[in-house]
Amino acid sequence: MKPKIIKNRKEHSGALSRIEKLMDAAPGSPEEEELELWALLVERYEEENFPMDLPDPVEAIKFRMEQEGLRQKDLEKFFPGKSRVSEILNHKRALSIGMIRALHRGLGIPAEVLIREVAA
Repeated sequence: MKPKIIKNRKEHSGALSRIEKLMDAAPGSPEEEELELWALLVERYEEENFPMDLPDPVEAIKFRMEQEGLRQKDLEKFFPGKSRVSEILNHKRALSIGMIRALHRGLGIPAEVLIREVAA
């Protein structure tokens, strides 16, 4: 199978099969280059055909807390007052622009995720 733009599910399935066969390619080999090309083609097809919504801001914060091993107390530096952390994490208060900026800079959560409306 020769690399080409993926246009349907059958081609997508074939591309995934080819990727699986190339997974053990030696670094720097032509097979590794082919693997990288197939991965890009599959990524493009999946982004166009299986778009993912951005996560809820509070869920994104909780996920980052879990990733970093953080507790609620660790978030206090991003919020004006200790009680705000609990209010935010319990969906009782919306994030302010200042909080969004602080969380974006401090935890690396994309601002585009943090500005979304919180699902109640």
